[in-house]
Amino acid sequence: MIRINLLPHRETKRRERRKQFYVTAGLMVALGATIGLAGHLVMQGRIDHQTSRNKLLQTEIKALDKQLTEIQDLRAKIDALIARKEVIETLQRDRAQPVYLFNGLIAQMPEGIQLHTLRQQGTRIVLTGRAQSNARVSHLMRSFEEGSTMADPRLIEIKSVSEDKRRLSAFTLNVGLVRPQHDDDEAQLVAKGAR
Repeated sequence: MIRINLLPHRETKRRERRKQFYVTAGLMVALGATIGLAGHLVMQGRIDHQTSRNKLLQTEIKALDKQLTEIQDLRAKIDALIARKEVIETLQRDRAQPVYLFNGLIAQMPEGIQLHTLRQQGTRIVLTGRAQSNARVSHLMRSFEEGSTMADPRLIEIKSVSEDKRRLSAFTLNVGLVRPQHDDDEAQLVAKGAR
C-alpha cells in the first residue's frame, strides 16, 4: 500500500485559510474604518451646515432686534408727536374760550350783581363778587344752570357785608365751563365779541 503524507497539504491549506482570514479581517477593518470615516464626515458636514444656519439666524435676529429698537423709538416719537398734536388741538380749540366765557357771563348776569374776581382752575371758574341780595345770587345760579356756556354752579360762600351804608351779599361761586360744541359756535362767538 502506498503511503501519502497529507501533512504538508494540510499545512498549506491551513496557511491559506489563515492568510485568507487575515485578508478578510483586514478588509473588514478597512471597510469598518471607511464606513466610520464616511459617517463621521457626513455628521460633521451636517454639524457644520447647522452651525452656519445658526450663525445666519443669529445675525438675522440681531438685525431684527435692531429694527425692533428702531420701531420702538419711532413709536415713542409718534406718541410724543400725537401728544403734542393733542395739546395744540386743545389750545386751538380753547383759544376762543375767554370770548365764549365773557359772552356767556354778559348774557347770564342779572342786574344788581358786581363781579370782583374771576379765576379759572381747569374747567371750573371761581367767581367772587357782591350782590344786592341773596335772591340775586340765586337768580345768577339758576341762569348758569339754564345757560349753555356754564353749568353746575356751586355756592361756596355767601355773607352779608356793609359797603357805603348799604347791605350787600358777598359771594363766592364755583361754576363749570361748557366747551363749545362746534367750531362754528366758536367762530360766531368770536365774531360777536369782535363787534
